[in-house]
Amino acid sequence: MTHSFGERARAAIARHGHLCVGIDPHEPLLASWGLSADAAGVREFGLRVVEAGAGRVGFLKPQVSFFERFGSAGIAALEEVLASARAAGILVIADAKRGDIGSTMDAYAAAWLTPGSPLEADALTVSPYLGVGALSGTFDIAREHGKGAFVLAATSNPEATGLQRSTTSTGSTVSADVISQVSARNAQDAAEGEWGSLGFVIGATVDWAQAGLTPFMPFAPILAPGFGHQGARPDQLVAVYGEMAPAVVASESRSVLSAGPDGIAPAIAAAAAAYPAVREGSSHV
Repeated sequence: MTHSFGERARAAIARHGHLCVGIDPHEPLLASWGLSADAAGVREFGLRVVEAGAGRVGFLKPQVSFFERFGSAGIAALEEVLASARAAGILVIADAKRGDIGSTMDAYAAAWLTPGSPLEADALTVSPYLGVGALSGTFDIAREHGKGAFVLAATSNPEATGLQRSTTSTGSTVSADVISQVSARNAQDAAEGEWGSLGFVIGATVDWAQAGLTPFMPFAPILAPGFGHQGARPDQLVAVYGEMAPAVVASESRSVLSAGPDGIAPAIAAAAAAYPAVREGSSHV
């Protein structure tokens, strides 16, 4: 039985569906939950989301910046939230968007993807815009420890389109080239028929044709921000992602978190149930 992140993500989707709950303790949310805007508040917020998500959702995605802003106490709170979520059997995606070169990037990867590290997560969001090759050490560390990475490919923020939709010397868009290079690594590392452990961030509001994207192989998880508060609806999953829809990890945060501490558990259950169950090979772009 494989323990690769790709296969664990595949199993989590099969068991709990596509929903990923973002742990984003914005100050207005903290206030609406009756919590203080400090390390103690984000700790309590995060732990309550973990408790509500246990058994209801396959993925949680703490946004690291909301903990970092409180310094060492905030990082300590994040460490506790990460450990609690993983102990509950939930796959944890650390949304840190790290991107650097050489030993510096390798150190980031070691911090987030090494078993026993205080910041251990199951996967880490990373930026390829210093070159996909700069992430090779991160990919090595992820493979060694059965971890994953989500590589920013086609994000939904308008500031990114000029860069990500530029064309390379081969005529593909930068986004498509990133996916091609990372997919080649997945093909090298994943056993036949398995999902790759190096996933992609492709926003739910991204038009695939305009971004120059096409379906890719091997399958790998797609972290999809943009559902819920940002406007994309669960019933649009197949329309947006086509034959790649079975691999989507649909991220929602404010649309679920705004239910408050008493309503968060039923809100997670309702949000999870809103996504269609999509079998591999059953949908088409």
